[in-house]
Amino acid sequence: QVQLVQSGGGLVQPGGSLRLSCAASGFTFSSIYMSWYRQAPGKARELVAGISATSVTLRYADSVKGRFTISRDNAKNTVYLEMDSLKPEDTAVYYCNARLIGGDGWGQGTQVTVSS
Repeated sequence: QVQLVQSGGGLVQPGGSLRLSCAASGFTFSSIYMSWYRQAPGKARELVAGISATSVTLRYADSVKGRFTISRDNAKNTVYLEMDSLKPEDTAVYYCNARLIGGDGWGQGTQVTVSS
């Protein structure tokens, strides 16, 4: 079955960095578009970044451009989100997403809190 297991996240001061990982199984990872979403309290879930199967196409929300970097390692079936220059408004639960034919797969969510 499809599994997306996230790791990373936590509490960081403004200006700090964090790296999220999402290990995938149960599908052909190297053929699937992967994304990271986030949801802050009281707000809708929003797309943060996306990456095509071969890493040729990258997409970022305007709010994270120049600060966040999405990448993937198809040999390890893992997608990453490197977050630099973090701001308090980046505080949210972050989810990885696999765009699958039978319906999207989601990770369990990881809390990221940016606070001094």
